Amino acid sequence: MPNSQTNIAFTAPHFAAAQTGENVLRQGGTAIEAMVAAAASIAVEYPHMNGLGGDGFWLISEPGKTPVAIDAAGTAGRAATLSRFSNKTALPSRGPDAAVTMAGAVSGWQTALQLSHQWQPGIPLAELLAPAIGQAKWGIEITHSLSSASHKTFDELSEFQGFAPFLHKGKPLKEGHILKLPALAATLEQLTHEGLDSFYRGEIAASLAQDLQQAGSLLSAEDFAAYSAAWVTPLKADISVGRLYNLPAPTQGIASLIILALYDRLAHLVDDEASRVHLIIECTKQAFLLRDAHVVDPEQVSLPLSSLLDAEKLDQLAAKINVQKALPWPHQAAHGDTIWMGACDQQGRMVSYIQSLYWEFGSGIVSPTTGIVWNNRGTSFSLDPDDKRCLRPGAKPFHTLNPAYAELHDGRRISYGTMGGEGQPQTQAALFSRYVYQNLPLAQSIADGRWLLGRTWGDQSHNLKLEADLADEIGATLASMGHDTAIVSPCNEMMGHAGAVVHHPDGHTEAATDPRSDGKAFPSGGMW
Repeated sequence: MPNSQTNIAFTAPHFAAAQTGENVLRQGGTAIEAMVAAAASIAVEYPHMNGLGGDGFWLISEPGKTPVAIDAAGTAGRAATLSRFSNKTALPSRGPDAAVTMAGAVSGWQTALQLSHQWQPGIPLAELLAPAIGQAKWGIEITHSLSSASHKTFDELSEFQGFAPFLHKGKPLKEGHILKLPALAATLEQLTHEGLDSFYRGEIAASLAQDLQQAGSLLSAEDFAAYSAAWVTPLKADISVGRLYNLPAPTQGIASLIILALYDRLAHLVDDEASRVHLIIECTKQAFLLRDAHVVDPEQVSLPLSSLLDAEKLDQLAAKINVQKALPWPHQAAHGDTIWMGACDQQGRMVSYIQSLYWEFGSGIVSPTTGIVWNNRGTSFSLDPDDKRCLRPGAKPFHTLNPAYAELHDGRRISYGTMGGEGQPQTQAALFSRYVYQNLPLAQSIADGRWLLGRTWGDQSHNLKLEADLADEIGATLASMGHDTAIVSPCNEMMGHAGAVVHHPDGHTEAATDPRSDGKAFPSGGMW
């Protein structure tokens, strides 16, 4: 068996989190333990994108076994009724009325670690969370991403309860300055003493529930006590090069699978970069139409989502795609901020993980006792009683989050994903198609110019955005095919923070991260 110096790998969109995960792997820890340590670290380093007050989804693979998944999406509180919001036409995106769903991320950590402890004796939780505790206590350097989010949301969030720690003397955060989060450090330390369950059924839960209710949120201690993450069966799609896996409802994992399954049927028609991008965009449109028709709270799904991946159904969808002309758009799009991370341990066990608050800084409500920023995932609910995504107690909102994993016929196993709301399935398709179909190097597959159909990061336009380097190459051709194009700067954070880890049949690994992020990748004991 290859030693731990040659087959471990970790990638994350922030270098400190990547280093934290890689250190755990070097100590002989599992991919799950590395991911929990990195998840806590990036909750500190990227507090605008993710945190303990948000959600998570896990896709876990052991060599030779069918992958398993964890749904750590929060549910709407018991008081989340339509009558509660009878004076509104839509749920607010910020403030206490936006804090209507439980935070599932920590329960996801706990559930994943239970599996890890079946693999081998566990590293103490105090050791896993120590890097995050130190980062929160002694301070983090404010990145451009965090500073930009602070300036963008200042007018909207600066007056909310508890938000002061995410400001500098009442002003937006400045890049390069140091941000200390002592309340969050104390909470993480408390979790190491009381266990992760304290977040839901202990002192931390009591503090969170009290702070949220004082802020005006409907979430209660009973909502915390009732919540737990759940094991779910991943969706899968067989294509010519291998098998793809992703998460079921309430995520848009089905869309990511449909895009690549359709492209697999059409890839033989590609004769240049413009036709390749055009076909993936058209596959995306077909996938999004199906996604929005069928992806709802898991208990409300009207048909097995796996049926959308039937060969006959996919053949019919592929036949609808015009190789020369774009399908008229726009279409209602979803946005969101999150982080994706990937890991491979010395036993070849792999994790694809995603963690999110939804919009930058979520609801903007911060628990002053714990330092935890609460999500605004409930924004995806409708207040229309006839809408399939209508708000109701215990329901899960639609999630853009969807970590991906693939097993290729040549023996390669790939953990991959990205942040970016509506862009997640599109970036996954760009990354995968370049690496697998075009045989481009992994890092180049992520770094090359990308596109985004629809809205993201608060943008209200639904056009096709092209990074300038890609637009220079194919923009005019795409416009002539009927695409409503717009050019954005190259290497644009709008396109998401992608990453991937590849485990090869001989045991060595590759890993890469996105130059659009502040990330690092550690493949085979090295660094990229």
